[in-house]
Amino acid sequence: MTQPSDSKIMPFAEFVALLALCMSLVAMSIDSMLPALPQIGDFFGVERVNSQQFMITFLFAGLSIGQIIAGPLSDTIGRKRSIYVGLSIFIVGCLMSYFALSYEMMLAGRFVQGIGAAAPRVVTTSIVRDRYEGRDMGRVMSYIMGVFILVPALAPTIGQGLIYLAGWHFIFLFFIIIALIAFTWLATRMQETLHPEDRRAFTLPVIWDGVRTVCTTRMTVCYMIAAGLVFGAFIGYLNSSQQVFQDYYDVGELFPIYFGVTALAIGVAFFVNAQLIKRYGMRKVVFGALVVMAMLATVFFAFELVTHGVVPIYAFMAFIMSSAFCMGMLFGNFNALAMVPMGHMAGVASAVIGCVSLVVAVIAGGTIGQLYNQTLYPITCGFLILSLLSMFMMHIAEAGDEESGQG
Repeated sequence: MTQPSDSKIMPFAEFVALLALCMSLVAMSIDSMLPALPQIGDFFGVERVNSQQFMITFLFAGLSIGQIIAGPLSDTIGRKRSIYVGLSIFIVGCLMSYFALSYEMMLAGRFVQGIGAAAPRVVTTSIVRDRYEGRDMGRVMSYIMGVFILVPALAPTIGQGLIYLAGWHFIFLFFIIIALIAFTWLATRMQETLHPEDRRAFTLPVIWDGVRTVCTTRMTVCYMIAAGLVFGAFIGYLNSSQQVFQDYYDVGELFPIYFGVTALAIGVAFFVNAQLIKRYGMRKVVFGALVVMAMLATVFFAFELVTHGVVPIYAFMAFIMSSAFCMGMLFGNFNALAMVPMGHMAGVASAVIGCVSLVVAVIAGGTIGQLYNQTLYPITCGFLILSLLSMFMMHIAEAGDEESGQG
């Protein structure tokens, strides 16, 4: 493990908390909006219910594009300045959504928010890669993600509370406050982690060289696609969650609680994962989680067939919480495994990995969401098919790479 140059200034716990806050902008921007989707749809006259999911999809689309810029930029101007730029763009997007007069303008604001949120999201991974490597990187990412996951557990409740107090418009002002806190904390407490000798010019040839290197490294390509596939299953659930809980199960105002419990299952998995990878390594943990997730989806699909699609909420919660726990074993590990051969170009590599995996996830998850038909079949099939495809990609990644014993 490499020693952090600013360890005396920023203790490890504060380091984890700050990076978790930076990453939380994405989760906060998504999950706190879920209770507001019906109100926003009604406000702008959105007729098709599934079209409300575009509030989530457009943010992810902006996030995927923003990462391909933020990563290389952070290799040139430094990690901190890149995050400053991203937070500023994020605030502009929030203001666009706050003052939106049409649904199209609202979606444009969400897209800009995604572009801005990309910098703190992708550069956070680069900062960790600057300071740690191998299993230590996977362990640190697990702690960061473990703290970070508390945000989606609480965000729907926060969003619902803000709706009751001041209306859905105020949610975007809340986002701005969080962004300003992250900006100030980063500026006053953390030193730059990218050394001057490691900086790379921000030019198209340099960026293309980085993209080519990433995309011609089999291990990295396979793991970033696998990460996208498995995250796509989660996005499919995320897109449909409000409709599932409030329409299919009619839980009403209890929706944030049900959703939050699912998020907490992922958080618990992150902390368990940190201990498991220390003992067994990332690859064994990832493969085991994928196998269990595929088995869970198979059993639940069979249960749906037996009950003719009428599934009690306790059965669905058991399935989605168990699957979410498995996903908590996958998110950080997949990214860390994809980054293993990329230590010499962490910024651009993190950007490409984040961009490609998110594009795959948005396509897969968006398809699952749009297929929602007042049954749980699309979500279940999404978990099953995408977990199997992720296992296949992992098999390809490992074929011939046994000598890279970092995992």
